[in-house]
Amino acid sequence: MTDLSRRSFLKYGIAASIAGPLARSPSPHAERGPGGEADIEELTIAQLQESMRSGARTSHAICAAYLARIAQLDPKLHSVIETNPDALSIADRLDNERKGKKVRGPLHGIPVLIKDNIGTNDKMMTTAGSLALAGTTAPRDASIVGRLRDAGAVIIGKTNLSEWANFRSTHSVSGWSGRGGQCRNPYAIDRNPCGSSSGTGAAIAASFAAVGVGTETDGSIVCPSGANSLVGLKPTIGLVSRSGIIPIAHTQDTAGPMCRTVTDAAILLGALAGPDPSDAATSTAPSAIPDYTRALDPNGLKGARIGVARGAFGSPEGDRIVNAALEVLKAQGATLVDPVEIPHLKDYGDQEFTVLLYEFKADLNSYLSGLGAGNTMKTLADLIAFNDAHKDTEMPYFGQEIFTQAQEKGPLTDDAYVEALAHCRRMSRVEGVDVAFAKDKLDAIVAPTGGPAWLIDLVNGDCSGAGGNSSIAAVAGYPSITVPASYSFGLPVGMSFIGKPWTEATLLKFAYAYEQAAKPRRAPRFLATADLSRK
Repeated sequence: MTDLSRRSFLKYGIAASIAGPLARSPSPHAERGPGGEADIEELTIAQLQESMRSGARTSHAICAAYLARIAQLDPKLHSVIETNPDALSIADRLDNERKGKKVRGPLHGIPVLIKDNIGTNDKMMTTAGSLALAGTTAPRDASIVGRLRDAGAVIIGKTNLSEWANFRSTHSVSGWSGRGGQCRNPYAIDRNPCGSSSGTGAAIAASFAAVGVGTETDGSIVCPSGANSLVGLKPTIGLVSRSGIIPIAHTQDTAGPMCRTVTDAAILLGALAGPDPSDAATSTAPSAIPDYTRALDPNGLKGARIGVARGAFGSPEGDRIVNAALEVLKAQGATLVDPVEIPHLKDYGDQEFTVLLYEFKADLNSYLSGLGAGNTMKTLADLIAFNDAHKDTEMPYFGQEIFTQAQEKGPLTDDAYVEALAHCRRMSRVEGVDVAFAKDKLDAIVAPTGGPAWLIDLVNGDCSGAGGNSSIAAVAGYPSITVPASYSFGLPVGMSFIGKPWTEATLLKFAYAYEQAAKPRRAPRFLATADLSRK
């Protein structure tokens, strides 16, 4: 496998009953979508909460409007794999709580979409997009799902993804799953939404819910967020529990917010974060989870020292846009250290892949064994056999080379695994990004999230998404946040801030200050192809 294909396997492929009219009042912030739906497009959590507080809307009406929008527009995108048949009854219960003067918090009554590798013990399936798990109900809610429910969120559906979080084939197409088909980018339908949280990216960009949750091993939150003009935050490993989420690798997996604004990302992160006895990694997190919204300061870039990782640039259009965004950072009072060298930036690709292969086999076998007697898929070997037996539906465009490579690996006590993991941690942390942070006394590092979205190509698979930087934070286990920067021919480009462990509040502060100064986001127009009339 080439270096590009190793680094691309995750990032670039690395993917109801509706009742009651929407009671609505005029809003200067609300517009009608391309299907003429009620004015929920681009509404924020705060705007939806205000409409419920004033009595102009109910959670039931808001959920019904989103479900109607999904029904009308998602046939163009294939971003939602399943809607929750109980969404409206859940919304009714939350409306009754509100009538009784009980409001659980900022997510009370707010519709949320989550990726279909996040377990829900309800009437929805949890399949990672694979037909092998069709009909499978998770034996319990993922820990973050329980936290969302406790916070009053309404989980209105599951989103499509790159099947098995894009860890099945070296020749994959981001956003494709056997169960959900090919997800598409709402900014240009012939373009890729990026993987593997492709469905969450496309759906939240298209205003199919207020906010969404994706997962990342290397790039799968930040890449689809960048490609769909969203704010996507990959937390420090251990801030958010992975319990109940279909795994790739316990040293790099995490869930995180994918939202249209930084404020909404801060709110959602506050609900997702917290300790969980069933995920030992969360024991390393700070004991108290802050109110991340308190970090949001329009002057938050003043005095910040931010390094520019020129070694992570590489897409001409992405670089052009981020170079312009850097001028905004300087205008807002940040000191840019340009360039900053991150030692060993490209020195752990092979070892990362080795670590992921070993952990995938071990972690997935453990997950499958816990699904209960009704599940016939007990091991990775069972999945490989299923795919071979159902090639027409599961492997019409690409195979399962990564599955078979992982199946060949031994236990996590193998020297090859132990040495590869030690190499990754040393080169990415102690001898890598830590050196850059310390040498230049940096508060964050900035780089393009990636270039504009590429054309969907079922023949050749994903093309190069040059200029991405996700491995810097992913391999180290450190936090990163992408924020919309601008557009190239109508296609979104994001800019990422990378931080030291547990500095999510700082990254949110920087992203918010940039967002408020630049106000870059535009809603998608569901164009057939890129807008070649303007750059």
